[in-house]
Amino acid sequence: MGFTRPDDLFPESGSLKSNRFKILVVDDDESLREFLEIFLANEGYLIRSAANGEGALELLAREDVSLVISDVRMPGIDGVALLKEIKTSYPDLPVILITAFASMDSAVAAMKEGAWDYLTKPFRLEEIRDVVEKALETRPETQTVNRQSAEKVFKLDGMVARSPAMLKIFQLVPRIASSLSSVLVSGESGTGKELVARAVHNLGTRKEKAFVTVNCGGIPENLLESELFGYCRGAFTGADIEKPGLFAIADGGTIFLDEIGELPMMLQVKLLRVV
Repeated sequence: MGFTRPDDLFPESGSLKSNRFKILVVDDDESLREFLEIFLANEGYLIRSAANGEGALELLAREDVSLVISDVRMPGIDGVALLKEIKTSYPDLPVILITAFASMDSAVAAMKEGAWDYLTKPFRLEEIRDVVEKALETRPETQTVNRQSAEKVFKLDGMVARSPAMLKIFQLVPRIASSLSSVLVSGESGTGKELVARAVHNLGTRKEKAFVTVNCGGIPENLLESELFGYCRGAFTGADIEKPGLFAIADGGTIFLDEIGELPMMLQVKLLRVV
């Protein structure tokens, strides 16, 4: 993979990041490492780099960084081993893994180990820019401090919170948003499950499509199946027109099934075939 090094390879960022985040780039491929250094520096970030996992750990022992971007396949300590070391010593430090040898199994394994995201080479500049920005959104450096109480206020997609528990949720939401998997949001009534679901939708790739909310406890049991799945004209007496179900309306977007535990068990079994 060949890259050129001129300083004007990328246009100068219009407004450099005011918080001056420090990003550590780890890759044994010097050309790709320098490519990322130049691109991210022009985005306004402070850059540190290492050619291998050992060098990355040595640097982390000396300096605070806001984000690590690491290749997976490297001699010595590879990217996944580096991720494990970082999550043990610096559990709140987000790590983005990049590789030219991606598979679904390796991506799932990396996310289980705590990777913020998993990108496949070659990636688009917009892709790396968006992933980096999302990873840094919930870093403490970006949060607003209430100077009167010295208590941090955390914000995400219209939600505001102060508790460490909510901060963990705010950190998790952008990671979940980049996945196409079904998501279970649990909690007591009134704790903001729908707000979290909307944030997952708004921060993900489906944000331009519909977000459909279904109150499973508010629809009569005899109408639930037709509301969710729709019906064709003539399917039963009185079905004079074709009616699209809520799943069809949400196609390509997100359907939020509120109080899903209220659904009859047989209908929950049918839902398993859909989600």
